[in-house]
Amino acid sequence: MPKLNLIVDGDNIDLRIDSFLANNTPLSRTNIQKLIKEDKVLVNNKKTKNSYKTQLDDSIEIYYEENVISDLVATNIPLEIIYEDEDLLVINKQKGLVVHPALGNWDNTLVNALIYYNKELSDINGYFRPGIVHRIDKDTSGLLVVAKNNATHIKLAEQLKDKTCFRKYYCLVKGVVENDEGVIDAPIGRDKNDRQKMCVTNINSKEAISEFKVIERFPNCSLLDVNLLTGRTHQIRVHMSFIKHPVINDAKYNGPIIDQSGQYLHAYYLSFIHPRYNKRVEFKVDMPEYMKEYINKTRG
Repeated sequence: MPKLNLIVDGDNIDLRIDSFLANNTPLSRTNIQKLIKEDKVLVNNKKTKNSYKTQLDDSIEIYYEENVISDLVATNIPLEIIYEDEDLLVINKQKGLVVHPALGNWDNTLVNALIYYNKELSDINGYFRPGIVHRIDKDTSGLLVVAKNNATHIKLAEQLKDKTCFRKYYCLVKGVVENDEGVIDAPIGRDKNDRQKMCVTNINSKEAISEFKVIERFPNCSLLDVNLLTGRTHQIRVHMSFIKHPVINDAKYNGPIIDQSGQYLHAYYLSFIHPRYNKRVEFKVDMPEYMKEYINKTRG
């Protein structure tokens, strides 16, 4: 009987297990509930119930029948590879590309492109997230690192956890930000009124810290350089909305809408210690054209 393996990360804690699995596998919630009832879903090698709430680093095994779940489809999607060696790839992800399969997006993701390009990827994060060490949102463009093997994956994940992996973003926000720089230290958790959103809250939340510097001010918006000290889901978008300067074009977090292409946010800088060579490496990409065009129009 085939099996799926998943590890619960910090963005998916305190969720009903049937809901978590419905959002992170191609199985329907009805199928998942049936498998749980039949003791075919194990959490940390133990039987579970639909009402179980996920905890950080839970190891989940799902045993399912043949043909119930579709395989990942390798898809020829162009990738902008900034760097590659025997252990990892650094990719400049295009705007509009989902990183890994999830509810509503099982095909045409970065993962589908990766398995077309290279079959050898880490499998620590489960069948549907090969190579994926960290994520950026569908409509956020920019740099991310992909692990080709588990040893590399583990060491990169440790750096994300101990904050020795550095990520910086270009961010266009609504309004004129008065302070030249600042630190937003505000915990983030699920929005109790909308489970698809995150919010600043003290309830079931995790530490979230963002540093920002103003690069340039315009009459109705500001260009920021944002440094992530933690990596929560939608962190920059939530923090900017929290300080009343939501990201331009971010409908989910009340940003002013220019078009339907998504938030004006770009991960331009990535630095980490290479797991094999134990030396710090740095990568930087230019601001994307869609942001440059908006800035030029704003300048007049």
